[in-house]
Amino acid sequence: MAHNITFIKGDGIGEEVTGATKKIIDATGVKINWEESLAGAKAFKKGIETGVPQETIDSIMRNKVVLKGPLETPVGFGQKSANVTLRKMFETFGNIRPVKEFPGVITPFSGRGVDIVIVRENVEDLYAGIEYMQTPGVAQCLKLISRKGCEKIVRLAFEFARSSGRKSVACATKANIMKLSEGLVKRTFEEIATDYPDINSSHVIIDNCAHLMVKFPEEFDVIVTTNMNGDILSDLGSGLIGGLGFAPGANIGEEYSIFEAVHGSAPKYAGMNQINPTAMLFSGVMMLRHLGEFKAADAIENAVFVTLGRDKYFTRDVKGDAGSVSTTVYTDKIISNLGEKFEDYESHEYRPIKIYPVSKAPDLVKPKTRRVDGIDIFIETTQKAKHVGAKLDTLLADTDIKLKLITCRGVVVHPLGENTIMPDVVDALQCRLVHTHAKTHVDDAMILKVLEKIQSEFSWGHIEKLHTFDEVTAYSKSHGEE
Repeated sequence: MAHNITFIKGDGIGEEVTGATKKIIDATGVKINWEESLAGAKAFKKGIETGVPQETIDSIMRNKVVLKGPLETPVGFGQKSANVTLRKMFETFGNIRPVKEFPGVITPFSGRGVDIVIVRENVEDLYAGIEYMQTPGVAQCLKLISRKGCEKIVRLAFEFARSSGRKSVACATKANIMKLSEGLVKRTFEEIATDYPDINSSHVIIDNCAHLMVKFPEEFDVIVTTNMNGDILSDLGSGLIGGLGFAPGANIGEEYSIFEAVHGSAPKYAGMNQINPTAMLFSGVMMLRHLGEFKAADAIENAVFVTLGRDKYFTRDVKGDAGSVSTTVYTDKIISNLGEKFEDYESHEYRPIKIYPVSKAPDLVKPKTRRVDGIDIFIETTQKAKHVGAKLDTLLADTDIKLKLITCRGVVVHPLGENTIMPDVVDALQCRLVHTHAKTHVDDAMILKVLEKIQSEFSWGHIEKLHTFDEVTAYSKSHGEE
């Protein structure tokens, strides 16, 4: 039975790398109906703000599987990246990025047996792209991490490890600093790891993970991490194996999957017939395994290893101008090597990845008790913090709400103890207001009354409620807060 695939050539070098990939996959004999669709720069130029036409959306909804070249986000028109739009629109929550040593491609890490898979959360974190200017000179980006998102990506990492015969999963976070957001990832990982006793699990701080990937890359198997961390680690990983030309990727969701190389559209190299299509081709290999075409996937992988390791055919990014071959010559050589087996080839025993069902309920976590202890209100002012504090004390004198402290960029600036150095400040102050009686709920009516008083003296930007769930504080302390 033929597979129906939405085929997006992409921008810049996209047409060359996707063309080579399609040609090689077709040569394996796997029957695929390629449904060519448009996205990216050409769509933006047609006035489609998302960069993704409705016809392309309809095609993906029919076929469920996409092979996509790199898409350009033009400067000066268009909105969000079309790449990100597709990932979010089809809830491809997991980004799987293999980092595997290629025979014949000489790097400082050659012979180390580098074979890592980075499983990156794909729709949350800082890359949700929710940003605000608090003041003309202070920007804010929201880091959104959900329990549901954590569970999806953690289970995908463990299920991928099982599906490819891997032995360990490491969770990389910055939970030592961001104890609530990155801490939620760590806590979810440690809880879910108990469901996978056959897989070794561990936690590593993200900066140490980057250090260890360079120092001892062979020690890692599968790494699961947040969106931005995963983006950085996977590019670091590509540097271990020869560059982005060897870095494939797969965006996996419960219903839809999009396969694409990690690299961009590189428009200055378009049409020069010198680009390395291996990253795109191995994205196609991941697609074949997703479709259950394991024999064809192994055949392509072997053919590439023979082409690189035995025949020494390299594109310009590996060899430079001297001794390199064109994209078409490289492609044709891989096709001629289909059916051959590289003598040192060690393939994982792949089987389909199980997508573990996570509840569709929006409120995945249901606390038994909840309380609002107060609010953090962010105000724009150039006044000294002690003067702001004095005014707030006066404004709140006839209420049950009091000022606890004022911070600037997470550091307490009022009140300051003796011999305390005043930190440098900007024109955005965070004022923490709490009930005069500890563990007393602050309701919305009280908050509105307080805001009405404060707005008579200050320009405020936004507030955050200070929640306590099941008697566990659900907000962070500032540096210097007791």
